[in-house]
Amino acid sequence: MNRVDILGVRFDPVMLDEAVERALALMARRGAYVCTPNPEMIRRCRKDPALMEAVNAADLVLPDGVGVLWAARRFGTPLPERVPGVDFASELMRRMRGSVYILGGRPGVAEKAAENLAAAYPHLTVVGARDGFFSDELALTAELGETRPDLLIVCLGMEKQELWMAAHRDLPVGLMAGLGGTVDVLAGTAQRAPVRWQKLGLEWLYRLLREPTRFRRQLSLAAYVWDVIKRKQTWHKEN
Repeated sequence: MNRVDILGVRFDPVMLDEAVERALALMARRGAYVCTPNPEMIRRCRKDPALMEAVNAADLVLPDGVGVLWAARRFGTPLPERVPGVDFASELMRRMRGSVYILGGRPGVAEKAAENLAAAYPHLTVVGARDGFFSDELALTAELGETRPDLLIVCLGMEKQELWMAAHRDLPVGLMAGLGGTVDVLAGTAQRAPVRWQKLGLEWLYRLLREPTRFRRQLSLAAYVWDVIKRKQTWHKEN
């Protein structure tokens, strides 16, 4: 299946169900990882070749943002639907059988997420949880080598998690999924937008209204829109 190029980042044109099916197959193969870029991540990739390489080397790249779908339509290569990381993780854990390890978040958040997952998905075994402020890399990799989780949820924040997964794809785990703030949702320390806002593609606005300090990050979205418009104009001139 050919990927869809959005300003250099290549996305898999899959719907949620197909993304989960592919993730389950990758989990059985082991040593794979998933990225879920949004427009802000695309802009960061354009500035950082190492990050761009890490994202495009992922075994599954899912569009987490209405801005990604908008750009794909403008370029004439539409993506079927947005696949939010939290929805992907929830559906994957609902359907998989095996073990999960949670890595990331502030101190105490991963542990709370682990408690909630154990209650919500009794068919899974949560084999570990560690916050994103670890300093002993060897101890972490040793623990992952011992527990060998089928799913490693990596929530180290944008850029760090993608580079970390690319550098550690030789770990004896089934599938690594870079899911950013999903650990906070799983822990219950952050809330998603109401379903109506999600369906309208306004989850970003809901979060901005609840967290006005995110305004500066939204400026990156405006810059992304301009990047897409310029690329579209250049494409027309060249063709």
